[in-house]
Amino acid sequence: MHQEIARLVTLPEVRSAFDWLRSQETQLAQWQMEMARIPAPPFAESARAAWLAERFREIGLTDVRIDDVGNVFGVHQGSSAGQTIPSPPVQSAPPHVPSGQRYVALTAHIDTVFPANTPLNIRQQGSRLYGPGVSDNGAGVAAMLGIAAVMCAIPLRHALPFVCIGNVGEEGEGDLRGMRHIFSTPRWKDSIAYSVVLDGAGADTIVSEALGSRRFEVIVRGPGGHSWSDFGAPNPIVILARAIDVFAATPVPAAPKTTFNIGLIRGGTSVNSIPESASMKVDIRSTSMTEMERLEQTLRLALNRAVEDETLAAEMKSPAQRRPGVICEVVAIGNRPAGELATSARILHAIRAVDAYLNNAAQVQRASTDANIPMSLGLEAIAIGGGGTGGGAHTLQEWFDSSGRELGLKRILLTLMALAGAGE
Repeated sequence: MHQEIARLVTLPEVRSAFDWLRSQETQLAQWQMEMARIPAPPFAESARAAWLAERFREIGLTDVRIDDVGNVFGVHQGSSAGQTIPSPPVQSAPPHVPSGQRYVALTAHIDTVFPANTPLNIRQQGSRLYGPGVSDNGAGVAAMLGIAAVMCAIPLRHALPFVCIGNVGEEGEGDLRGMRHIFSTPRWKDSIAYSVVLDGAGADTIVSEALGSRRFEVIVRGPGGHSWSDFGAPNPIVILARAIDVFAATPVPAAPKTTFNIGLIRGGTSVNSIPESASMKVDIRSTSMTEMERLEQTLRLALNRAVEDETLAAEMKSPAQRRPGVICEVVAIGNRPAGELATSARILHAIRAVDAYLNNAAQVQRASTDANIPMSLGLEAIAIGGGGTGGGAHTLQEWFDSSGRELGLKRILLTLMALAGAGE
């Protein structure tokens, strides 16, 4: 593979592609800011999907379509595939895949963690962009557009065609629904040979190990009442507090690394009302399925104990008064599969050979990304950054610096070309 990368960079068309990418920073930043100004929380990505479909058509991708969950597809057959056919109008249907055709997929998620009403104050100062979503995943989508555009602008020869995908539902409760849909459709599951997932900024990581996670919403319901006249009634917020106190003390191993988080609590209507309901959302992650199952069981036991303790306390406060019981419900809202790329995988050899050529130091990491889905199915996939640097992800202070973006784009292009059989 090292010899293949060395051969690739001597091709005149590859060097022309590098020059072209170097000249396009203004356009990349413009695309990045335009997209970041369009709200796209999970399950509400349609406006951003329409924007991306239009960009795909403008740069020259063919068979541009939006599927029934909102994923956006655009195909580049390559110069060896003959005359380019004009792209048809955007359709709400899966793209047609010829029988037996194999693809290299370049994907980037288009959703964000921010609610639809979040102020999207996107701005640029020099090489830096500021605002929610400019890095995660503005950097990934901008890099995908840049690579797709250079493929259409420069006659790069390759044996396998590319499919560019802006997928939905990567963040939070989206639970990788876009990628699940793609890889549950036989026409894509059976035709995508390699998946290169672009997520965020940077060029210093290779995610080849899929971190599993389980997410739950815990809902506690009680009779409610007035803080004075109904004093003693079971309090759902207190039940959650008792459960959190016990669950938070649960020991977790450093290896296999295991984490948990209570990220959201809701409940109550006023300071002088005993709430009728309260809820919390819990995230459990581990490289071990056994540890995730242990933590889930610990959470359930903590909730059962908290319900029992609060019910007993209510009976002691008002022993003569019969009250309706407490109901506790644990609803699974996320289940991301774990997986691991074989060390012999061609895609891993390709990215490492590219990094060696570029003198780029990159570390193999385990993370939860869109690559979880193909990896869990035994398919070859990695997740890498779109170049540049970024910070403040998932906050209103998010930023992206385009310095170093060129390295990331070269890295992506060379990896894709190696996987697709460049020059063939």
